Amino acid sequence: MCGIVGYVGSKDSAPILVEGLRRLEYRGYDSAGLAVHTGRGVEIVRAVGKLANLDNALKKNPLSGTTGIGHTRWATHGRPSEANAHPHVAGRVAVVHNGIIENHVDLRRDLEKRGVKFSSDTDTEIVAHLVDEQMQRGADLREAVRQALLQVRGAYAIAVVDGQAPTEIVVAKHDSPLVLGIGDGENFAASDIPALLAYTRDVILLQDGEMAAITKDRLEVTKISDATPVTRAPKRIDWSPTQAEKGGYKHFMLKEIFEQPRAIEDTLRGRVDLQAADVIASEIGVSEELAKKLGRVYFLACGTSAHAAMAGRYWVESLARVPATVEIGSEVRYRDPVFLPTDLVVAVSQSGETLDTLAAVKSAKAAGATVVAVANVLDSAIPRASDGSLYTHAGPEIGVASTKCFTTQLAALLMLAVYLGRRRGTLPVEDARRVLDALWHLPAQMREVLGQADQIKYIAKKHLRARDMLFLGRGTQFPIALEGALKLKEISYIHAEGYAAGEMKHGPIALIDEDMPVVVVCPKDNHYEKTFSNMQEVKAREGQLIAVCTVGDTAVPQLCVPEMLGVPPSGRGGSYNAVPAAPDVVMIPEAQQEVLPLLTVLPLQLLAYYMADLKGTDVDQPRNLAKTVTVE
Repeated sequence: MCGIVGYVGSKDSAPILVEGLRRLEYRGYDSAGLAVHTGRGVEIVRAVGKLANLDNALKKNPLSGTTGIGHTRWATHGRPSEANAHPHVAGRVAVVHNGIIENHVDLRRDLEKRGVKFSSDTDTEIVAHLVDEQMQRGADLREAVRQALLQVRGAYAIAVVDGQAPTEIVVAKHDSPLVLGIGDGENFAASDIPALLAYTRDVILLQDGEMAAITKDRLEVTKISDATPVTRAPKRIDWSPTQAEKGGYKHFMLKEIFEQPRAIEDTLRGRVDLQAADVIASEIGVSEELAKKLGRVYFLACGTSAHAAMAGRYWVESLARVPATVEIGSEVRYRDPVFLPTDLVVAVSQSGETLDTLAAVKSAKAAGATVVAVANVLDSAIPRASDGSLYTHAGPEIGVASTKCFTTQLAALLMLAVYLGRRRGTLPVEDARRVLDALWHLPAQMREVLGQADQIKYIAKKHLRARDMLFLGRGTQFPIALEGALKLKEISYIHAEGYAAGEMKHGPIALIDEDMPVVVVCPKDNHYEKTFSNMQEVKAREGQLIAVCTVGDTAVPQLCVPEMLGVPPSGRGGSYNAVPAAPDVVMIPEAQQEVLPLLTVLPLQLLAYYMADLKGTDVDQPRNLAKTVTVE
């Protein structure tokens, strides 16, 4: 999401800061601004929208000075506006910030009691006032920042300048990236490496709980907790600018697959209250009174978002005990659907601009239904047309085939189900806490699954010649099977179909033979035994089984191993080879069944990616597809 750039040296800082921000545009933003020490103190220029607007603002109000910080903001607190854009100023201090201050409500209340006046709706301005308070008590900039951050709880990467310190920037981080760049008579800071590559290849990666004082001649890293010095050797970066945007990954899609644990953390941050066993998200716009009156939850979506909505339907019915349905936006807009005032319509769209879904939203609104948007792009068309919104905070997704937008939609919809269940009184505190705790621990489990990428690449290589594949799942794993098949079709151009596993014997079983790979999503959940029996049916027809199952499961891997590698199918003749084959199995950690879809989808994403990459297709921009569908 947001971007930070800082510069201290002997050159004019404003052009360097703007160019650094331009190299971070791929991260997404809705406003931008600079703070430069001009010799008259720190002066700021901010603008809503793209960097071109900031360029125009700087032409009207040029900033000249050799020390400065810049920022591109993706709103989390307060709508996009010049007042809410960074940098934020308090006294002689200017601050830019990425992340979310989780205890911002308490901090703001305490500051207001002490007479502080706020000029924005952001959590970031709180940091500026905390630093300013410390400086008024006599602390220098470094100590003021350190003392301020000891009061803060949450995620942050910050950069701070002081009107009376014209040659220094202080930066710090926790759970949000920050990189220091080492130059010749100049030094830099940025939230990502691409911002620095035009100026230096030598960087220091700041770690959580660390801060640094930056001048043109030195970088001093210390711990926030006790100010003890930290020594770390710089790294030499040999990426091209394009590779840097990809974080060193071969494709954006692969990078975005591996970004999913972080994206889920951003989706959950500030919304999950484990102590209260509740979801804190007033922006949804559904009161307890309205929740109790709901007669139906009506999901609207297209493509991958429709698969997320299908999982959402299971969760809403199970946890909130409301009848739910999923409709494809392009179908709804061309018939005469019945929307009721007691309906909650949930419009799911990655871009927030999907034309078919938007048209259906307008029909629902006209009929008096309450509409909540689940989207990734702030202030996009569908959230603007809705009564409430639940942004996923996935960050920009460059690859056309969605990955992290899908899993963050799943997380958002599960939170929505908990939110409704708690307000309707259908979800006991113990069950809500169980689900939310599982969500909270999910990112670490996702990293475990992604650690099996080599095994998944092996499976992809083994089945690379497949022309058709079948994906099977039950319950919430059925939409995951659909999503796995869609991903494979989108980027590898291999024909694939997703089916509810119980439907296999109603037709698709006719396709299964020794040449048909069948991917079965079979974790330990309420449907395990039934799904396992479907796997046995595939095995009996000599289909090539590929499975996603739970760690510790011995039955599924055993079923996935052919009798002997190289043994030809019965009646076909050929040579005999007595070497057992490696099983085509990926294990996921044990987890509550509500969060299992967010784990089981990861191997399917990687399987599609590796099959496409090995085939040599254009993974990030597959033929005939667009990222945002704004046409019929």
